[in-house]
Amino acid sequence: MPEPAPAGTTSSNRGVMIVLSYLWILALVPLLVEKEDQDVQWHAKHGIVLMVAEIAFWIVYNIVIYMFAAVFTPLGCVIGLLSPLIALVFLAIHIMAIVKGLNGQRLII
Repeated sequence: MPEPAPAGTTSSNRGVMIVLSYLWILALVPLLVEKEDQDVQWHAKHGIVLMVAEIAFWIVYNIVIYMFAAVFTPLGCVIGLLSPLIALVFLAIHIMAIVKGLNGQRLII
């Protein structure tokens, strides 16, 4: 029977697990699989927090858009046009977190 790896060891597929950590629900894979690697665990938890924050943001954002659209349609349309830009900002945050994670650093937001 193989011995368990000591706490704080790095896994052989660390890079893949860090990338998965920032791909929304796939962050559960490294969280559940790589229990020994503390760095991967940190990135997985950070990825899940980022996912929950994005979901909460989009829910609030859509409520605001619908409220403005009901009261003042042009302003609601203008705010609605910001959606792709905001999505690009979130994508950039994910990419920066992945790159920093692969380089052994942490992106703290």
